[in-house]
Amino acid sequence: MTPGTLTPPDGVTGTLDETRRWMRPAMQEAVERLHPVPRLISGFTLGWLTVGGSPRTGAGGKGVRPALAGLAAVAAGGRAEDAAPGAAAVEFVHAFSLVHDDIMDGDELRRHRATAWKAYGVGAAVLTGDGLLALALDTLARTGNADAVLRLTSVLVELVNGQAADTAFESRPWSGPDAVTVEEYRAMAVGKTASLLGCAASIGWLLGGGDREGSEKMDRMGRHLGLAFQAVDDLLGIWGETEVTGKAVYNDLRQGKKSLPVVAALRAGDEELVRLLEARPADGLEARRAALLIERAGGRSYTEELAERETAAALALIDEVGGRAGEELAALARYIVARRA
Repeated sequence: MTPGTLTPPDGVTGTLDETRRWMRPAMQEAVERLHPVPRLISGFTLGWLTVGGSPRTGAGGKGVRPALAGLAAVAAGGRAEDAAPGAAAVEFVHAFSLVHDDIMDGDELRRHRATAWKAYGVGAAVLTGDGLLALALDTLARTGNADAVLRLTSVLVELVNGQAADTAFESRPWSGPDAVTVEEYRAMAVGKTASLLGCAASIGWLLGGGDREGSEKMDRMGRHLGLAFQAVDDLLGIWGETEVTGKAVYNDLRQGKKSLPVVAALRAGDEELVRLLEARPADGLEARRAALLIERAGGRSYTEELAERETAAALALIDEVGGRAGEELAALARYIVARRA
């Protein structure tokens, strides 16, 4: 599945806009409880403020997780707004993970702006990440929905384990019996990325009045979608356009990331590719050569096919929902994986 257009279709645009309308007040109210320093950095991280604290126009993130929560609430028989505490909690967790990930990875840019640690310093960014995590738990706990809280806390453990696995991959060799396998990568991606999309959908269902069985189905749907999302993210990390992604072309290769296209390609045993990756391509020619070898070894096609399979699995579960909510969920699912940034 090659990444498609950046602009979502009209129906999805309406869903995302409506989600921001009912979600942002809940998030702003929660952020106001923080000390002025993490409050400022949280507003910057969430896309609401400039570095200096002035109001900023623009949507911030894509907002697909909160939109999933809202549509799942509607599918369960409630209103999209019923999912606001859960959507806010999931978005806070996502923002927390990005703040800490950027510190660990040394990334200086996100969404065409400086990352939190680059703008405000490591210590302040770490504290802000902690604050966002605290707000996530507090916001959801105030609903009194024990099943939703348990869903979020269990996913937090998965997120930590997924990030730990991803970090451990960095010290693993590029080839040989100790090299990262596709199966290991998939397990990591489920924990680090897919679990949170599943969490958003399942919590939305619960807050919309749905039962545990339905929340499990929503969780499976979101996890399939999350794996497809991560696969597309990995494609963009190598072949994405700088003017769209905000990152340098071949960025993941320069950083030595063992992303899915790379892990899949290395199964072919190409010694030249291994040498290039071990040396971390320092210039454009080396990075371009590594990307070409990855594509020739089938890494790109494998990742595209996985995105297609996981999207199809998510859509099959959405089909069981039916009705207008099912149609909107399907449209959102297709948008999530047909993107360029």
